[in-house]
Amino acid sequence: MSEAAQILIVDRDKMAVQNLEHILRKEGHPVAVAPGSAAALRYLEESSRGTGRMVQVILADLGLDPMDANQFLRRCLRLCPACALILISDTVSVNSVVEAMRLGAFHYLIKPIRPQELREAITHAFARRVADGEVRAKPSPTQGRSLATSLITRDPAMLKILEQATISASLELPVLITGETGTGKEILAKYLHDMGNRAAQPFVAINCGAFQEELLTNELFGHAREAFTGAVRDRKGLLETAHGGTVFLDEITEMSLSMQVKLLRVIQEKELLRLGSTRPVSVDVRFMAASNRDVRAAVEAGQFRRDLYYRLNVIEFHLPPLSCRLGDLPLLAQHFIDKHAKALQRSVTGISRTALERLSGHPFHGNIRELENMILRAVAFAPGDQVEVSDLPTLEKSAPVGMFASLQEGAYPSLEQMERDYILWVCEQLQGNQGEAARVLGMDRVSLWRRLKKIHGRSEPVPRLDGA
Repeated sequence: MSEAAQILIVDRDKMAVQNLEHILRKEGHPVAVAPGSAAALRYLEESSRGTGRMVQVILADLGLDPMDANQFLRRCLRLCPACALILISDTVSVNSVVEAMRLGAFHYLIKPIRPQELREAITHAFARRVADGEVRAKPSPTQGRSLATSLITRDPAMLKILEQATISASLELPVLITGETGTGKEILAKYLHDMGNRAAQPFVAINCGAFQEELLTNELFGHAREAFTGAVRDRKGLLETAHGGTVFLDEITEMSLSMQVKLLRVIQEKELLRLGSTRPVSVDVRFMAASNRDVRAAVEAGQFRRDLYYRLNVIEFHLPPLSCRLGDLPLLAQHFIDKHAKALQRSVTGISRTALERLSGHPFHGNIRELENMILRAVAFAPGDQVEVSDLPTLEKSAPVGMFASLQEGAYPSLEQMERDYILWVCEQLQGNQGEAARVLGMDRVSLWRRLKKIHGRSEPVPRLDGA
């Protein structure tokens, strides 16, 4: 039996280590701890020789002592090139974080770390690193439509989206992709790039919500020599790096209004200014953007610039949640089993009918990304050649049980009360997506807003329905 993937925590703070271990072990991840850089490198050396568990993710405090953090990163990547390095720091320094990510760091987290923030970073790291080494299969009629970018479906609505994407791929027009977290927005953007005229040029993706404004500015626009302390040379930003290709801006609604102004100028003028420079640089890129929020609602709320919205929303795609395309569940589950069994060198070849039935009743708030995480963990620990129900994590029930709690207590709610509870439940399940909630409820957004205003009363603020 091959060894399971391992998370290595590198931190001298015992309390911080205990907190991280608690969160990760609760999620089912095997964890190892190194109290410093030297111990971590010894562990990686043993792993590379096959005498220790394979390390897939490293959580390392930037305050490593006595070794310099960048030196540690370089040595980690030499010993374990497939590892995803997630940096941890008490404070954030533009220069140190940018340099670390240039060297190959996957992500960074600022203490105190929120559990959900850590879970998302780990999930993303697992998915991205395994996907980087994947050998992809050609489409086959029995699998529905399978793309080189792993967007697999036989769902009629999704096939229509892919048909429209194929037509628009060669158009030099901006694209806006919306949908819940984990529905495959970046995969669709990569498909559009691969099918278009810029396929041979770079595809550069950046999550606008993962960086503070100062860091995001530096990442996108680069900087001139002496723009800030430690800037010893000129540095190209991602927009320049993607010259001739595509820039994908994920979670675009998380970008500050001041950054939106700078981005708008680049789209309009096709040029940018590096930090600390007065000399414009010409750039030729195709912009694609994505958000899990209702962008129109963000515009109306004054959180997103209307002019930038119309610049980006020339071609729009909305990806449905996994709960609306459960017919794809067997295809996706098998795809992830094949993918992760090969990467982890496991003998798992399929999933039982009972396990599929249990999965079909799960609400999948994290959509396809959540499904992949479940399958990854199941493949890693399944004792047999099939994923069984016992190999899956505890699953939720998709029925809105909480709506009927009063019935169980012997109190019969009125039809008005049931309607109120149902509206609030739908809004909660769809994470505040106004357009999607209105569609499910069979009403327009204005009518939904009025219902919510009536439910909460004029003296209370109406909850935001923009996905925040």
